Amino acid sequence: MDVSVLLPYRDAAGTIGEALGSVLAQRGPKLEILAIDDGSTDGGAAIVQRFATQDRRVRPMATRGVGIVGALQAGLARACGRFVARMDGDDVSLPDRFALQVRRLEADRRLGVVGTQVEAVPQAEVGEGLRRYVAWQNALVSAEDHARDLYVESPLCHPSVMSPRRVLEEVGGWREAPWPEDYDLWLRLHARGYELAKVPKVLLHWRHREGRLTFGDPRYDIARFIDAKAHYLAPWLATRGRPVAVWGAGPTGKRVARALERRGVRTALFVDIDPKKLGRTARGAPIEPASTLRPACHTIVVAVGARGARALVRRQLDQMGFVDGCDYVCAA
Repeated sequence: MDVSVLLPYRDAAGTIGEALGSVLAQRGPKLEILAIDDGSTDGGAAIVQRFATQDRRVRPMATRGVGIVGALQAGLARACGRFVARMDGDDVSLPDRFALQVRRLEADRRLGVVGTQVEAVPQAEVGEGLRRYVAWQNALVSAEDHARDLYVESPLCHPSVMSPRRVLEEVGGWREAPWPEDYDLWLRLHARGYELAKVPKVLLHWRHREGRLTFGDPRYDIARFIDAKAHYLAPWLATRGRPVAVWGAGPTGKRVARALERRGVRTALFVDIDPKKLGRTARGAPIEPASTLRPACHTIVVAVGARGARALVRRQLDQMGFVDGCDYVCAA
């Protein structure tokens, strides 16, 4: 078996048939679909059962409403494939998705997860903020791209990904966390030394609708994302052995500094370009101009929320001799 597809669903009767059909139409690898009914109250399970009767690759499961992490872990425990792919009950995979992901993973054992570029649908329900997020995600392709922006936002669309089963089992698969389970997995894989990448092609239609977890679950609140970043950044910052400077003395920078403090990393200074802030203090640390910073003397966490500001700060730090991922990291 090449690929085990984990497809948890709940009350997806209107879309589950299309989602299953798109997986069964994949060209290339041998696959199984672990279709996990996580507490549906509609006719979705009956639709899955009809597919299973007609195609032995569909393996129905039920987890009685334990939530997505429990459903995914139950599926992972029964997976037989060398690779494990994700899929949701309301999305559509394009025909070459799995073949291209398998090829990418087989070519580089350093990869812990490979996603694809996605298209958010239906267009009429996709707002400007989501369009920008998808465009940002899709622009990240190489392992270097993902490593550079991993702490900015979650860089992969969860239902688009595939991982070697051995890697998922090594890191414990998905786990319950105060923040999104997919972002937690990407951060854990990165912390273990695995790389993230994408197939540079749109291979998933990512459906958005009211009620999706992304919009209602408190784990997806911005504060939870900041906590996730701080949780995984703090050990890395400690290994640098240098004073930590937070670039950005506004609300975003202060929130990041506060989250790092809770994990034992204190901010030695804040950096800001606003002359009204210079000479003041934030959270007990001085606010100073960028000229104060010196390569090999500071590790910088860039935490600026204004649109376009991150690129400007990166350019300035690069010109000053700082190395992205070594001397500084962007966390907003």
